[in-house]
Amino acid sequence: MRRKDREITDPVQIDEIILRCHCCRLGFNSAEGAYIVPMSFGFENIDGKRCFYFHCAAEGRKIDLIKAGGNVGFELDCGYQLHTAETACGYTAAFSSVIGTGRVELLTSEEEKRRGLECLMRQTAGLESCDFDPEMLEQVCVFRLEVIEISCKVHL
Repeated sequence: MRRKDREITDPVQIDEIILRCHCCRLGFNSAEGAYIVPMSFGFENIDGKRCFYFHCAAEGRKIDLIKAGGNVGFELDCGYQLHTAETACGYTAAFSSVIGTGRVELLTSEEEKRRGLECLMRQTAGLESCDFDPEMLEQVCVFRLEVIEISCKVHL
């Protein structure tokens, strides 16, 4: 990271920033070029192993790219606030951002899907416990991103 003065390396602070975010942008690479998609997500960090969970339809370009394998990029940001100035070059912005890479995998067991969806509902709706219809669990596609690399930057 070029601006070391803005880098956050404390794992607790990084997780706190992630928990304040509402959208995770996933970047896939394919023969047609980059494919970036914004998604709601769930997050957990268990003993230093960070995972993001997502749900989507069981078919489409994103699913095809997940099945093809490979790593993905991700980006989250929050707290954007424009700071104006006397001149255009003086403008700046406050923000917090997290970027990284990870491996994605489709989840197949009911237990894994339930865990992912519970993380998603906690992140997006603040719900600690949810009931999921077994038929819905069978039909919904849930996938997990295991973080390989992560970096965080804050500018106040």
